[in-house]
Amino acid sequence: MSAIASEEAALKASRVALAALLLVMLMNMLGFGVIVPLLPFYARSFHATGWQIGLFFSGYSAGSFFGEPFWGRLSDRIGRKPILVSTVIANCVCFLALAFAPNVFVGCLVRFLGGVAGGNGSVVASYIADVTPVARRAGRMGYLGAAYNVGFIFGPGLGGLLARPAEGPAGFRAPLLVAAVLAAISALGVLLIVRESRRRGDRAPEAPRPARPRIVRQALRHPVIGRLMILTFAAGLALNGIESTFGFWATHRYTWTPANIGLCFTVAAIAATLSQAFLTGPLSRRFGQAPTLAAGVGLTALCLAMQPLSPSGLATVAIMAMMSLGQSLSYPNTAALVSGATDPDHQGQVLGLNNAMDGASRLIGPQAALALFAWTPNAPFFAGVAVTAPAVLLAIAAGGAARKLAPDSVL
Repeated sequence: MSAIASEEAALKASRVALAALLLVMLMNMLGFGVIVPLLPFYARSFHATGWQIGLFFSGYSAGSFFGEPFWGRLSDRIGRKPILVSTVIANCVCFLALAFAPNVFVGCLVRFLGGVAGGNGSVVASYIADVTPVARRAGRMGYLGAAYNVGFIFGPGLGGLLARPAEGPAGFRAPLLVAAVLAAISALGVLLIVRESRRRGDRAPEAPRPARPRIVRQALRHPVIGRLMILTFAAGLALNGIESTFGFWATHRYTWTPANIGLCFTVAAIAATLSQAFLTGPLSRRFGQAPTLAAGVGLTALCLAMQPLSPSGLATVAIMAMMSLGQSLSYPNTAALVSGATDPDHQGQVLGLNNAMDGASRLIGPQAALALFAWTPNAPFFAGVAVTAPAVLLAIAAGGAARKLAPDSVL
C-alpha cells in the first residue's frame, strides 16, 4: 500500500472513530443540558439560601477540578474507553441520586461527586488527539464543541417541558431521570460503538511515568503549555463571570425576563455550534492554530468591551453571538496546541491539567463577577477585558514557542 493510500485509510478510520465518539457524547451532553438551567430552581425547592445555591453550583466545578487531571492521567495508563464508560456510568448514578436527594446538602455532595465523574473532558480530547493528525486536531476539537453546544441548545427546552416546580423537589425528578437514562445510553454507546484508541501496550516500556507534582511543574514551565494554561484560566475567569451575571445585567439594563435571557443564550449557542462545525477547522488549517486562537481571544475581548455600550437588546444578542464565535475559535485551538506539545504518554494528564485551570476559573470567576456587579453592573465586562486582552499576547507567544519546539522538548 502506498504512503498516500495508507494516509487516506488512516484519515478514514479516524473519521469513523470520531463520529462514533461524537454521537455518544452528544447524547450525554443532551442529558446534561436538560438539567443545568433547572438547577437554581431545584436548589430553591429545598428552601436553599443564596450561599447554599452558590454551593450547589460550585460543587460541580470543584469536583471537575480534581477529576480532570485524575481521569486524564488514568486514561494514559489503562486506555480511554474504560475511563469513558466508568465516568459516564458514574454520571448516570449521580443523576439518579440527585433526583432523590432529601435536602440541599446531600444535593451539594452529589453535585461534587458528579463533577468528579463529569471531569472526563480531557479523556475525550485525548481520544480525539489519539486518532487525529496534528494539523486537523483543532477542527476535530471544534466538532466536539459543536456536539456539546447542540446538547445545550435542545436540552434546556426538554428540561423545561418536564419540570413541575410547583410540586417541590419531586417536580424535578422527571428531567433528572431523563438525564440519567441519556447517560446510561451514552455509556452503552461507548461500550458497544467506540473503539479503544490507546491500550496499555502503546506505552514504551522505557518511558517511566513522572510523579504528579513533577509533571505539573513541567507543564507550568513549558514554553507552550504553561502559557496556554494561563490563557485558559484568564479567559475562563472572564467568561464564567459573565455567564453568572449576564442575567442580572440584562434584567437591570433592559428589564428582560428569563425567557429573553434564555433566547439570547440559545442564539449564542447556535452561533458557536455553526462556527465550531464549519469555521474553526478551516481557519486553523489556513492561518495556523495559534493565530486563530489569538483572533478568537481578541474577538472575545472586543465583545466584552462593546457590550456595556450596546444601544439595544438586539445589539446585545448580536454581541453575545459574536463573543460565542470568539470562544468557539479559542478552546479547540488551545486543546490542539496543548496536545501537539505533549507526547502520547501524557496527553490525558496534561489536557486534564489544562481543563483543571478552567475548572478553577469556574470556582473563582462567578464569585468575583458577582462582587463586581454589586459595585457597578458594567464592572464584570471591563474586568473581563482586563484579563482577556493580555491573553492575546499569550496565544501569540505560545504559537511562536510551538514553532521552535524541538522534538525532545515535547512534554
